[in-house]
Amino acid sequence: MARDTRIVIVGGGYVGMYTALRLQRKLAANEASVTVIDPQANMTYQPFLPEAAAGSIEPRHVVVPLRKVLRKCHVLTGRVTGISRERREVTVEAAAGHVSQIGYDVLVVAPGSVARTLPIPGLAEQGIAFKNVAEAIYLRNHVLSHMDEAASTINPELRRKLLTFLVVGGGYAGVEALAELADMSRYASRYYENIDETDLRWVLVEASGRIMPEVSPPMGKYTVKQLLKARIEVYLDTRVKSMTGGHVVLDDGTEFDTDTIVWTAGVKPNPMLAETDLPLDDKGRVICSASLQVDGSPEIFSAGDCASVPDLTKDDPDAKTSPSAQHAVRQAAQLADNVIAHLRSKPVTPYKHKHVGSVASLGLYKGAAEVYGIKLKGPLAWFMHRTYHLSRMPTFNRKFRIVSDWTQALLFRREVVSLEQIHEPKKEFSRVIGPTPRLDPPVDKKQA
Repeated sequence: MARDTRIVIVGGGYVGMYTALRLQRKLAANEASVTVIDPQANMTYQPFLPEAAAGSIEPRHVVVPLRKVLRKCHVLTGRVTGISRERREVTVEAAAGHVSQIGYDVLVVAPGSVARTLPIPGLAEQGIAFKNVAEAIYLRNHVLSHMDEAASTINPELRRKLLTFLVVGGGYAGVEALAELADMSRYASRYYENIDETDLRWVLVEASGRIMPEVSPPMGKYTVKQLLKARIEVYLDTRVKSMTGGHVVLDDGTEFDTDTIVWTAGVKPNPMLAETDLPLDDKGRVICSASLQVDGSPEIFSAGDCASVPDLTKDDPDAKTSPSAQHAVRQAAQLADNVIAHLRSKPVTPYKHKHVGSVASLGLYKGAAEVYGIKLKGPLAWFMHRTYHLSRMPTFNRKFRIVSDWTQALLFRREVVSLEQIHEPKKEFSRVIGPTPRLDPPVDKKQA
């Protein structure tokens, strides 16, 4: 390949960032240029979002600045709105607003996934997802500010609504977010004279018959028992029919009011893929071979949540790898090696990794883990969860900061300060200024 070979990476998440890190380390000088395009200038390590929301980790420490770690790459802050295989171009809407086309010789498609939503009345107005650091910070401040409001109201119905919190979706994201936020709110209740732990109502609704399908059924049952033990209501085989105005109606007839609805009911591939000419399966994922190359286009690679990759560890020829961080990180390493092999006209290697297990945090000092068939529970599983994800966090800088956060939390307990003002930073200033004075039109003296 020529020395001006252009590698373009769409997406700066798990796959995008880890691929770029490996490429900048293994590519020879002047062998190729690497450009990473993402709407955000950082990568969010999502498994640590629940702890960031609960105050165990500083939110800034769960994000990795792309420009800081990808020093040998070009980082472009913008949103890819189209891909043309025929012209070998990607269309980018830059953060400044202009639209441009960027050519490529090798393309990595890794825009990730977005929250999977359903046509439920009130969801758009009442719900919030849990996929990025802004949502984690918002939920932390939202829960604590609602406790402040509940402590000051004399309306019992409003108080119950403010202290009722609903999480929809029993996968890892939902269970871990629920457990950490519930722990945080109950710890915070000790500082309120008129709010007791029992006043807080946390509810989990899951449409299937079990939670955390990534682990075995016995571990799923154990997790449910731990949630119930923590006074969290769990509704299985249950769907939300409506949530208009915060009035939640479940299909089993249960009704209650809440002002907090966290939506974690699955993910779907980034809808941007529908605006491309890439081959997609019935779920909207990019169809790839085991070498992570897009069908019909060996110069295009894909991996992660947005890719349909054959699972070579299973006997079923139609089996695909699951959308998990474990697969995404390992696929990124193989993808980078295959890109280099493609550039150097060498054989590419198929991706093959057996899912070794799962670890989950169920709140402070509580966890569930299943690794290589070995089941762990309680503090040991919780410690394994932290250790595993710390090992996967990129850069020593971020690892050190997270360990420091954990150490401070151990010594000085949780911080339970609400910074609700950050969501409306101009509100107080606007109140001070007051309404804009009305300017009467000039009077025409001749007509007067």
